Amino acid sequence: MEPPEANEGRTFVEVMSEKYSPENFPYRRGPGMGVVVVPTAGPQGSPMKDRLNVPSVLVLNSCAISRAGDQAEIAAFCAHVMELDLSHNKLQDWHEISKIVSNIPNLAFLNLSSNPLAGMTIKPRCAEAFSRVRRLVLNNTQVSWDTVLLLTQEIPDLEELFLCLNEYSGVSASRVACPSLRLLHITDNSLQDWAEVRKFGSMFPSLDTLVMANNNLASIQDSKDILQRLFPNLRSINLHNSGLNRWEDIEKLNFFPKLEEVRLQGIPLLQTYTNVERRSLMIAQLPSISLLNGSVVTDSEREDAERFFIRYHLDYPEEELPYRYHSLVTKYGKLEPLAEIDLRPRWRAQVEVHCEEKVEQLTIRLDQTVAELKKQLTTVVQLSTNSMRIYYIDKCGAFGPEEMKYNTRALHSYSIQDGDEILVVPKTK
Repeated sequence: MEPPEANEGRTFVEVMSEKYSPENFPYRRGPGMGVVVVPTAGPQGSPMKDRLNVPSVLVLNSCAISRAGDQAEIAAFCAHVMELDLSHNKLQDWHEISKIVSNIPNLAFLNLSSNPLAGMTIKPRCAEAFSRVRRLVLNNTQVSWDTVLLLTQEIPDLEELFLCLNEYSGVSASRVACPSLRLLHITDNSLQDWAEVRKFGSMFPSLDTLVMANNNLASIQDSKDILQRLFPNLRSINLHNSGLNRWEDIEKLNFFPKLEEVRLQGIPLLQTYTNVERRSLMIAQLPSISLLNGSVVTDSEREDAERFFIRYHLDYPEEELPYRYHSLVTKYGKLEPLAEIDLRPRWRAQVEVHCEEKVEQLTIRLDQTVAELKKQLTTVVQLSTNSMRIYYIDKCGAFGPEEMKYNTRALHSYSIQDGDEILVVPKTK
């Protein structure tokens, strides 16, 4: 598809001149932050200022840019630029984008997110302009997969590729691998079939990190041999909010030979478990993982999780026991169930309320405050809250009455037990 005439919008040169002119950006910065660039030569009558404070990290997002402008001006003022953010503009012509990129010789990072690139084709000659880029962000551009493949073939040192929110439901394999790619971030698409994910292994043989959150992936279908061959270098995988619903899929993560970090939250398989059960069962199933959902797995946590895993499955029929259970029983033996001890804080207590000659039994809530207890006592001792002072007496303690004078203090902080006393003393006028 050919791009429409780009009559609307502004040029890259125009926006850069306006944003980084001395009037708007007057201060000289340190290296890497901002560099005063004085062009050694330029066309006569150039609309650019004589001096521009152009930083090496150039951010021109949301500026309605649709065209490159004078390429000589880009070359003169952007020779030192290393990172360029052109997200949320109106760029829809790869030829115009290539005019910008080809004149920035040190460009290593390029962000084109949220530019309208749906259906726009790129010619190999234009793709060559991106050859020096190492990190490319194409989120929410609806860029075609064929264009992605062409770019990966023309960028020999591409290390990181971001393709989120592009509505991919399938991908085609490339005949030419991209051995330099280390990180693929392809969240919020529609990749449900593992057959599509499998293609990433052959396309990106050095892949270190695969971020596939919010794709509703249904299962991991390959065997151990295939996973080891396709993903020999995968160290980190993110499958947040996927559709995994079988423990067999979790066990298959062990087949990635170098995998050490897993992110797996919001999957159907884990919905019925408590937070403690989820983490413990996952750690026990993944013996080589050192990071789970962003948290380090310590040696002591792993041992506790593996022991928990054995006890969790003690009552399972033999035919339903997971393979991991047997290997852990070999390691720790068949453990006995832990004694059940209720460590939850008490929330009620039966106390004796003493007020002058009056003694009454009263059940009080320990999650309430001293002020709330005073309100409860008003009907018992016939005094207003402002007319009483109350004291806590621990019947097993060695100390005397403790005045409960802080109205906002919670009762459970006094460690009140059944049989303890509350002494109510009328205030003297």
